[in-house]
Amino acid sequence: MFNLIRRDVILQKKLLLTFIPFIAFFIIMDSNPALIFLVASIFIPFNAFGYDEKAETNILLNSLPYTRTEIIASRYVGAIVYMILSVGMTSLALFVFDKPFTVTDIAIGGGLFLVFAAFTFPLFQIFKPGHITTVVLISFILLAGIGPHIVMFLAEHLPAITDFIVNLSIPALYTGVAVIIITLYAVSWGVTTFIYQRKAF
Repeated sequence: MFNLIRRDVILQKKLLLTFIPFIAFFIIMDSNPALIFLVASIFIPFNAFGYDEKAETNILLNSLPYTRTEIIASRYVGAIVYMILSVGMTSLALFVFDKPFTVTDIAIGGGLFLVFAAFTFPLFQIFKPGHITTVVLISFILLAGIGPHIVMFLAEHLPAITDFIVNLSIPALYTGVAVIIITLYAVSWGVTTFIYQRKAF
């Protein structure tokens, strides 16, 4: 499985040269640090899916001595590994540009990435190759734009839930959110594995 994770980096080694300029652009535009951590985390995993979609790599992968469970596991474990590396590189870039950020920014960016990955990774197995990468990226941009407005709308129209959240202690709130995110990611992993095992290549 380690070799499958390493494969994504090898295939994208030229594209990775654009990672720092990509992150620098968001830093120079004075974007929210949480958003910068989010887009940095998305960079490698979704480029890997995009590459595989164009090259129809799944046909090759299924001819190698890896089980389908291992192939999907490499995607989900790899996403976490790349997220950690991306957070480290982004933190260094923010430090070099003298832009302040907090652990909370990292937690929000990383958490949002895992939620986004949980909802979108199964889509790459459900829909036929061709345009799914474009659809996912457009969906991300739309959600990034309207997401905060949706949260504000729900907060105003569901006061009982808002009051419950406000009355939670900070540790309880963080723990609850972490459990929800981990559960979503685990369920997504299981669903994607189930779909992939039944696909014909």
